Amino acid sequence: NYAQGYFVYDSKKSGSVTVSHLRFGSQPIRATYLVNRANFIACHQWEFVEKFPLLKEIVPGGTFLLNSPYSQDEVWNQLPRSLQEQIIQKQLKFYVINAYKVAREAGMGGRINTVMQVCFFALAGVLPREQAIAKIKQSIRKTYGKKGDEIVAMNIKAVDATLEHLYEVAYGELDLNPESEIQTSQLADTAPAFVRDVLGKIIAREGDDLPVSAMPVDGTFPTGTAKWEKRNIAQEIPVWDPDVCVQCGKCVMVCPHSVIRSKVYEPAQLETAPATFKNVDAREHDWKGLKFTIQVAPEDCTGCALCIDVCPAKNKSQPKLKAINMQPQYPLREPERENWDFFLNLPNPDRAQLKLHKINQQQMEEPLFEFSGACAGCGETPYLKLVSQLFGDRMVVANATGCSSIYGGNLPTTPWTQNAEGRGPAWSNSLFEDNAEFGLGFRVSIDKQTHIAADLLGQLAPFVGEELAHSILNNAQKDEADIYEQRQKVGLLKQRLQEMLVVNGSLLMEQGDEQLTINNQQITNRAKQLLTLADNLVKKSVWIIGGDGWAYDIGFGGLDHVLASGRNVNILVLDTEVYSNTGGQMSKATPRAAVAKFAAAGKPARKKDLGLIAMTYGNVYVASVALGARDEQTLRAFLEAEAYDGPSLIIAYSHCIAHGINMATAMQNQKAAVDAGRWLLYRFNPERTQQGENPLQLDSHAPKIPVEQEMYMENRFKMLTKSHPEAAKQLFAEAQQDVDTRWQLYKHLAGK
Repeated sequence: NYAQGYFVYDSKKSGSVTVSHLRFGSQPIRATYLVNRANFIACHQWEFVEKFPLLKEIVPGGTFLLNSPYSQDEVWNQLPRSLQEQIIQKQLKFYVINAYKVAREAGMGGRINTVMQVCFFALAGVLPREQAIAKIKQSIRKTYGKKGDEIVAMNIKAVDATLEHLYEVAYGELDLNPESEIQTSQLADTAPAFVRDVLGKIIAREGDDLPVSAMPVDGTFPTGTAKWEKRNIAQEIPVWDPDVCVQCGKCVMVCPHSVIRSKVYEPAQLETAPATFKNVDAREHDWKGLKFTIQVAPEDCTGCALCIDVCPAKNKSQPKLKAINMQPQYPLREPERENWDFFLNLPNPDRAQLKLHKINQQQMEEPLFEFSGACAGCGETPYLKLVSQLFGDRMVVANATGCSSIYGGNLPTTPWTQNAEGRGPAWSNSLFEDNAEFGLGFRVSIDKQTHIAADLLGQLAPFVGEELAHSILNNAQKDEADIYEQRQKVGLLKQRLQEMLVVNGSLLMEQGDEQLTINNQQITNRAKQLLTLADNLVKKSVWIIGGDGWAYDIGFGGLDHVLASGRNVNILVLDTEVYSNTGGQMSKATPRAAVAKFAAAGKPARKKDLGLIAMTYGNVYVASVALGARDEQTLRAFLEAEAYDGPSLIIAYSHCIAHGINMATAMQNQKAAVDAGRWLLYRFNPERTQQGENPLQLDSHAPKIPVEQEMYMENRFKMLTKSHPEAAKQLFAEAQQDVDTRWQLYKHLAGK
């Protein structure tokens, strides 16, 4: 037999849509077009029946396979009427399976690809059924053998159980539903016109029908559009139990997609609350008399369950439960959607009054990075959400190509967003190799514009007010209160400049003196120029963001150049210790003994110490953080780095699905890496030397567990013991030596 495959896919890393166009035949296949008359169509996600015209291309008498959470007897009544009509009119053979149930019972969680593959070969007739299943098992052993016998056994168990759960639906005598249309648009009617008419088309997979004239002429796209794309990809979502909650804010902090949020508010705000909206008295002393709520966005959640893992509050009456627990999404979708909309309309706390060093208060800040297409349980995005909460309303981002640029700026929607005042991060992606230089250009440009604005303000001080000009030019802008005050004063300055332009214009008409006309024209021109530059008098926070492939490898020369420049830029390295976006290749951040592409026998060399290199400059703020190990240290590092007037570098440990771990408990992997000493927590602040203190603060304790114990928690290390057991033994011993040597070095440098 011959086969041909062409795959149309989007770039979402969670809940992505892939359409596989497959052809099989006894002769070579040279078709240069997509399948438009299909004998077999399989829908692997139930949510797609509400989003896409699934059966548009199927031929009469074809086979339709649907992964359904409903039983053989229930599924027909859950289908849209138009889908039912097509099944009847085309006399399709209709099969259903609950692939998620089969996968869960086999121990595979939500991984259904093996189950659906068995269904395809059982129904499509490409190969004899027994032969196909034997080949699938052979492929499983070859593909997953290096990952351990347990992974192979789970997949084989799923194969054996699949056909027992595959049913044909006899729909001949069943009634049609009253609904008549499939909802191909997921956008609310309240969405802006561009989002609805252009981005909505792309979301509905009709982007090829858009004319070029519909695209923005300068290539810029609006931010804050991910909130309109309700993907409903989670099978289960977290549900808050207010009676158990201790209001610590940890679940909000770790949420990779910003779908869990908290607020405090006046009790009077609850007068119009939905019946199912949950609230409780706020426990924090500063919020005495206020109400507290944790709310989940049900249609944006990916169901990763990280929040459950980090929740410290136990239900004493039911020890298996916590203050937040997973429950099926579909029954909760409608009521929780109403609750979410109500929650968003509650006022946000005053940022200037929040104590940002306390996680439960800091996490009240509105995130300006939300609902990205990152993997469920992503280790990178909590850091991006945090930086957007702290500085997003005045933030400028240069993003290196990699995972963070794909989920951060890819069409059709953008997770970087704006607050109610229309302020939010300005984001751009250049190339992989020049991101540091790209971001440095932002800083140089902003500094120049700020310098020009300050010079003009000094010249115009007699006209706008000496006191106002002096207060603007001398505001240190060190904290939220200073920033708020500066914004208010710059707003007043712009108002006075506009008044000046009107007054000077009328004077020019009333006075005929030529010299006065020239002077007034000079003042007018300066006022006009300052009006365009005045916003630069509010401190801008420049962030250069990327992964370890950029920072340690391809972009390292540029990063080093920027660190040496002394400019006030903040560099955030999302360190997954591997090229995550391009398939898991080894980088210089990959630790010794890890298996990756180009390191199939385990990486033989130790990890490059990027932080230590940066510290040698002496004037660079450097921090190494791991949110899952010490969240308060992470928060402190971000605040200190941004406040430091010079280059800062934060290296953030980011767990990744490429590590071969359970993403639902991935924060435990971060903690284990710190406990083993494989990842150190520290802050190097040059400002401490001014007080005669050691600039290096070592925030992690001495290693508590052997590094081999931590490595066995991750398949990227564990699989080496299967494929190269002797090499594994040697490399694990060397990895322990790396940890011991590095700990002693940092302990010495920190003066401990």
